[in-house]
Order: sequence, then structure tokens, then C-alpha cells
Amino acid sequence: ARQDLRAQGMLTFTAALGLVRPLLPAATGGMRRCAVAAMCTSAAPETAEPEKPARRKRILSGVQPTGSLHLGNYLGAIRQWVANQDDYDNFFCVVDLHAITAPHVPKELTLSTYRTAAIYLAAGIDPARSNIFVQSHVREHSELAWMLNCATPMGWLERMIQFKEKAAKGGSDTASVGLFDYPVLMAADILLYQADLVPVGEDQRQHLELTRDIARRFNDQYGKKRRVFREPNAMITKSNARVMSLQDGTSKMSKSDPNDLSRINLLDTPEEIRRKIKKCKTDSVKGVGYDPDRPEANNLLGIYEAMTGMTKEEVAAEAATWVGWGTFKPLLADAIVAHLEPIQARYKEIVKDPELLQKVLADGAEAATGEADRTCVGAKRAMGFTIPGDMPKGL
Repeated sequence: ARQDLRAQGMLTFTAALGLVRPLLPAATGGMRRCAVAAMCTSAAPETAEPEKPARRKRILSGVQPTGSLHLGNYLGAIRQWVANQDDYDNFFCVVDLHAITAPHVPKELTLSTYRTAAIYLAAGIDPARSNIFVQSHVREHSELAWMLNCATPMGWLERMIQFKEKAAKGGSDTASVGLFDYPVLMAADILLYQADLVPVGEDQRQHLELTRDIARRFNDQYGKKRRVFREPNAMITKSNARVMSLQDGTSKMSKSDPNDLSRINLLDTPEEIRRKIKKCKTDSVKGVGYDPDRPEANNLLGIYEAMTGMTKEEVAAEAATWVGWGTFKPLLADAIVAHLEPIQARYKEIVKDPELLQKVLADGAEAATGEADRTCVGAKRAMGFTIPGDMPKGL
């Protein structure tokens, strides 16, 4: 009964923040667990156990449910997740705990969390091949983050460039402790699932290096002869290249940019996409082509390359035939509209069935919790915490 009360209390608290409430265990997974139990209890012929397949490398990644997901999120992360689904053991989460490190509107966070998960599915993430879940639905994220906090020197966090940049924008006096501690929560996200690889852009490389340092320090201090955490490696490919703002070719496309003309949102209408491309910043240089001194041209041509599937050489050859930006911009807008059309159509179908979306997230959280609990218990034992059911010798 006490456990039920604690669960209800936690749900009330998370709802106030705007975090999505997970389905309670009784509402999901029952049929699957019953089927598994029936298989385990039924008589089975005595046969030699098959050899366990080799462990596939594991990937952990996620996107914040703040604002609208845009072309940069898609090309820099989600599309790569889809392409790698058959090659890795995948854990993809909606990182809502990270979203509350800055001021937010609770109702908007709730809606954005579901929309982000729906976009994952619409873009091609298959729940039969990947675990899709909401970060706050797996409580071990917060629990492990606290343990790692207590093993991480302050000086390491004070060197993080992103905190300095974000605090400078919003004012360091009003920046939250959560924003300062963001990299430790990110480390907990990764280490919790013993991830081998983490798809990151260059702007997140420093945080991943911190994760490796934290894992190594924890293993050295508490692991003794047994490794507690696996040290992850960065997974950086061409698709991790940053998509830049449509209004400034030197700045990253961002959800937090107050100017909506700076980005193509994945759910923008064809009319909105064409308007944004028409108004996007270009330069006065004659012709359109790749040039290290023309950031806007490079960015727009890179987007065209990604949307059409053409190689850089093919785009360069085609660009040589264009009269100028007036020729290129309609082609770019059409390519973006055509690429996003099937994603948007699938998204509309998914949000029509919220129960199915809830089921996908509940199943993903259940699978993630199994992995997370195993790691968290190991970390607790290493640090000297008591584990229910365990009794040390020599009392």
C-alpha cells in the first residue's frame, strides 16, 4: 500500500511539472508477461540450450521535447537512428528531464513529449527493432544522476562550454542548478544502458568526454576488480554535420531561436516551407556553389543534397546550370516538401491513435527499466548502498 501511495504521489508531482505520466504497470504489458509466464511454466522438450548470439553494440540517444523538431534534429540525429536500426541494439528516448533545466510551460511540455515520440515513429523508428521511451518514465535516470553527482568534481562541470554559453544568454544569476548539472544527467542517461556508442555532434563531444571521465573515475573508486560502467564512444558520421540557421549560416539551426524563419520544422506546411526558403539569407556572390567562404550557400546546398539523396558532386554539377538563387530556392523548397510529405502523413495517422502511442512508450519504458535497474543496482552495490533482500556478512 505504501508503494502505491508513493507511486501516486510521484505521478502528481510529475504532472505538475508537465512531464508525461506513464501508464501504470497494470495497464500495460500484462498480456505479454502472461504469455511469457505460460511459456516458462509449460512442459518443454529437453534440448541443449542454443548458444547465445554475440552481443550487438548498443546505442543510446534522444532529443529534447522543447519546441518543434526541425530539419537539424532530423538530419543530425533521427535519420541516422533509422538507418542504423538493424545494426545495433537501440535505446531512443524523449529526454524530458533535460527539458526542464530551463523555464518551460508544463502543458506545452506534455504535448511536445507526445509529439516528439510520434515524430520518432513517423520518421521510421520501428518499436519492433528499437526501444522508444520517455526519459522520466524510467526513474533510474534521476537516481543514477544523483550517485554520479556525488562522484563528479565540481571543476569538471565548470569547464563545460555549453553551460557558459547558455548561462550567458539567459543570465548566470538565473541559470538553474539543473542547467549546470545537465552533463551529469546526460552521463547517467548513457551509462545507465551500458551504451557502446552515442551519436553526437561536435557541440556534444565535450559532454561525451565528460561521461567517459565520470565512468572511469567511478570504476576506479568503486568498481574494484569489477567494471561498473562501460565507457562509451562517440558515433560521428557525415550525417552528424550541423544544419545551420536559415538566417545565419554560421549559427546552428535551433529550436530556441526566437525567429521561426531560421528553421524548417518537421511539421511545417508546404506553404510555410516555401515561405521560409524564399526568405532565407543568401549572399550577393554571382552563382550558387560550394565555397568555404559562403556559409549560407554551403548550408542550403547541403540541405538540398540531403533531401534529394544526390552526392555533393552531383549537386555541384547541377548548381552550375542554375542562373542564381532565384532558380535554386524553388527547387530546394520542393525537395524539402517532397521529403517531409510521407513523414507528415504518417505522423497524422499516429496521433489519431493515442492509445497505440502510449502502448509503444509503455513497452519501451518497461524494456528500458529492466536494463536500467540492473545497472543502477550494480552502482548501488559498488557504492555501499543496501539492496532489498541482500544481507551482508559479519553483522
